[in-house]
Amino acid sequence: MRFTKMHGCGNDYVFVDAWDEVLPADVPGLARAISDRHTGVGADGLIVLAPSRKADARMIMFNADGSESEMCGNGIRCVAKLAWDRKRVATQTPRIETGAGVLPIRLQVVDGRCVGATVEMGAPRLTPATVPVDHLGPGPALEVLITAGGRALRFLAVGMGNPHAVCFVDDAGAFPLAEIGPLIERHVRFPRRTNVEIVQRLADEGGLPVLRQRTWERGSGVTQACGTGACAVTAAAIIDRRIDGREAIVRLDGGDLRIGWARDDATVVMTGPAVEVFSGDWPTR
Repeated sequence: MRFTKMHGCGNDYVFVDAWDEVLPADVPGLARAISDRHTGVGADGLIVLAPSRKADARMIMFNADGSESEMCGNGIRCVAKLAWDRKRVATQTPRIETGAGVLPIRLQVVDGRCVGATVEMGAPRLTPATVPVDHLGPGPALEVLITAGGRALRFLAVGMGNPHAVCFVDDAGAFPLAEIGPLIERHVRFPRRTNVEIVQRLADEGGLPVLRQRTWERGSGVTQACGTGACAVTAAAIIDRRIDGREAIVRLDGGDLRIGWARDDATVVMTGPAVEVFSGDWPTR
């Protein structure tokens, strides 16, 4: 089976083009094996590019633990790049079907190849039922207070087609994410588990606020970046009045994303790179 390794801001996935390739029956098992960083290709998960009946192409995503996820912001930019570079789509404004709906994309094409994309990620989901999160009150509907690892933590729960728990801290780099992340991911308050973002407000750059983000990704652990997480972080920063205006640079371990949310009922817009690393063959027997 032919595969392509790609990443967006260091958030890396193995991609399989289902136009050409036949996947094995146990795709979750394939995701676990191919994602293993010691005995496999090594990745944060497996993403399949497939034909769609309702859009230009379809994205099917599996985390490194084999669980299926609705969406990946960094992954969808790479899906769009793969679809363009492999001539699966003929337009620079394709629509990609995901588990979170059909998302419009504008490709950044240089010398015939896609190098990045701007994605309309949809409006944030800001009610307990749509995140989803069990809200116990009495505070705001998105506020979740959890004690984990001996720390009293305040999260804002935001849905971006997948659930996120955003916590603002004074020093994101010093936060014990590897210890606290799994406790929050599987906390009883999050019925579908959750991604966890730890965020620090940095000084403005070029007139835009900068948000330093570290991510514990549901089903994958600590990752270099999370695109849906960056969207959730920006929305949370606006809601919580951590920033002025409605646009931010989100600084991830693997690079920067530019995120804008023009108004409360608008889609979140994400712009960032998509990079092909290498291609190879994976034995299916």
